[in-house]
Amino acid sequence: MNFVTEEEKTEDYLFKIVLVGDSAVGKSNLLARFARDEFYPNSKSTIGVEFQTQKVHIDGKEIKAQIWDTAGQERFRAVTSAYYRGAVGALLVYDISRRQTFDSIGRWLNELQTHSDMNVVTILVGNKSDLRDAREVSIAEGKSLAEAQGLFFMETSALDSSNVAAAFQTVVKEIYNILSKKVMMSHELNKPDSSSFDGKTVVLPSEDNPQPDAAEAKAGGGCC
Repeated sequence: MNFVTEEEKTEDYLFKIVLVGDSAVGKSNLLARFARDEFYPNSKSTIGVEFQTQKVHIDGKEIKAQIWDTAGQERFRAVTSAYYRGAVGALLVYDISRRQTFDSIGRWLNELQTHSDMNVVTILVGNKSDLRDAREVSIAEGKSLAEAQGLFFMETSALDSSNVAAAFQTVVKEIYNILSKKVMMSHELNKPDSSSFDGKTVVLPSEDNPQPDAAEAKAGGGCC
């Protein structure tokens, strides 16, 4: 049982974000780099699901990103499918040095959309950008797929930290922006204040919540 002290109950919002993609694309190391600034060169495939939290500050608000690392191995899919529920953000990850992981993105996107409770703010992440000589998927291919699916896009390297924080922050900021607009609309319509989400997972309804403009993704990462 996890005990939470009053001191820890300071966040204004709690967003659930999932990491999705084939096994060994570097999902766990992206999370380790973002949450603890660590990297494990000999890390093994995640068994089942684990999550960590990281605080992000936007417009004076403290947001706790609860990031779930879903195992990419096929035999664990039944175990992890329940963990998509309630997610408001996702990093869809492939390995730029393994084309088959890029070819799997369509399936993972379909699974995300099938098991999610609402439209999820999603960024397509081409990880291991440090493996330049082993590249099998071009930046242009990644950007093209992201634009076609209405996703943000960025290339990252958990090894050298390139764009790791930016990728997570892009998702968190977009979720916050969508939520802020909905709160403003509710105020204008004299509805009950919908900003009182303290300590609760934020659920964004699917209506009036389009995927972020793919053009915005170009400004989000140094890779483009």
